[in-house]
Amino acid sequence: MEEVTDFIEQFAKVTGAPVRTGANVTSLRRTDDGYHVTTGRGEIRCRTVVIASGACNRPTVPQFADAVPASVRQLTPFDYRGPAGLPDGGVLVVGASATGVQLAAELRRSGRPVTISVGEQVRMPRTYRGRDVLWWLNASGLWDQRYDEVDDLERARRLPSPQLVGTPERTTLDINALTAMGVEPVGRWAAVRDGRALFSGGLRNVFSLADLKLERLLDTFDEWARRDGRDADVAPPERLPPTRVPASTRLQLDLRSGEIAAIVWATGFRPDYGWLDVPVLEEKGRLRHEGGVVDSPGLYALGLPVLRRRKSTFIYGIEDDAREVIDHLAGYLAARR
Repeated sequence: MEEVTDFIEQFAKVTGAPVRTGANVTSLRRTDDGYHVTTGRGEIRCRTVVIASGACNRPTVPQFADAVPASVRQLTPFDYRGPAGLPDGGVLVVGASATGVQLAAELRRSGRPVTISVGEQVRMPRTYRGRDVLWWLNASGLWDQRYDEVDDLERARRLPSPQLVGTPERTTLDINALTAMGVEPVGRWAAVRDGRALFSGGLRNVFSLADLKLERLLDTFDEWARRDGRDADVAPPERLPPTRVPASTRLQLDLRSGEIAAIVWATGFRPDYGWLDVPVLEEKGRLRHEGGVVDSPGLYALGLPVLRRRKSTFIYGIEDDAREVIDHLAGYLAARR
């Protein structure tokens, strides 16, 4: 984190760009010649705008959370500060993507009983054949796949984040690792009825699908290594064991029994465009754009899932997107001189 902060601060110094800190944008509206931006530190008039506020501004929580008994504390990853901030007792973590598995592991290491509700997941090893999995995604070209080459772009943009954690040991953190720690997996949380959490019974199918996708990913890595003559540069091929399915899985949990003291909703995030007074949002609140070119002249976006490539939301991956989006922006300005 410190290295990233230092990099950004140094970048601002080198470029000499005017940076306004503490200037929260409260409104962006279109004018005859561009846009008018209202901030906490004054007004800005400009011909073009790049929205780079990200896709994870607000946590998402299902509507049935309102039916959870008041005796159970509910919080999101934005509220969570550590196990000590939770009431004594068991914790139900809802969601098994990157955030969910990391929080479940931390809570379990603190000595708490932990249950994790698992829906669709993207299983991924931290390292493969002696290299970090992100090295493989980059070197094999998978991360460079463009948005106009993806079969189902909408689905690709909605995919959960992979089950990864950054540690000095580069450990793999998946459902198998959690169950080995004593975390209890249950199916996707479907509803609350009479104070009981009801879970889907399709856990085996969810695990099988995640395992199948993992196998396909590793096969792609192996094929690239053979084709590119890199087999000798990496360790031999390997495979992770299948995700272990418990002998019996609970389909419901009484939230009034005192077994669960807190629920952590690791159920994803969404962007916040409450300040955007330009009609460019789809029905579900997502920005309407084509590869970062928003459906309003002179308005652009960066940092959204699969904006122009699969790596678009990673700090490393935004560079190529930025070059192309800014090329379009420059062309827009040049045509209107």
